[in-house]
Amino acid sequence: MATKIKIKKGDNVRVIAGSHKGTEGNVLSVSRETNKAIVEGVNLVKKHNKPNAQNPQGGITEKEAPIHISNLSLLTSDGKTTRVGYRMEDDTKVRFSKKTDEVI
Repeated sequence: MATKIKIKKGDNVRVIAGSHKGTEGNVLSVSRETNKAIVEGVNLVKKHNKPNAQNPQGGITEKEAPIHISNLSLLTSDGKTTRVGYRMEDDTKVRFSKKTDEVI
């Protein structure tokens, strides 16, 4: 059962739990089915590639692995973590920071 995901692609987030705690980055993609997000520069894993036509040498590459949404917190413009709320403004639904009350 997928929960309401309040983090979107392009958001600046900080990891608040796990081995990458404290690191920050931009969200590259969000998977609603698994409640996970891929964050730039966070949770890097090494992938062994077989030689093929595009990469005749093969080798080891690093790429970002998904991290659970519950371990991420949105950053405000001044670099502090905040929770996200929704409200209606001029007949449009907007996200806002619960800490600073500014529209995101």
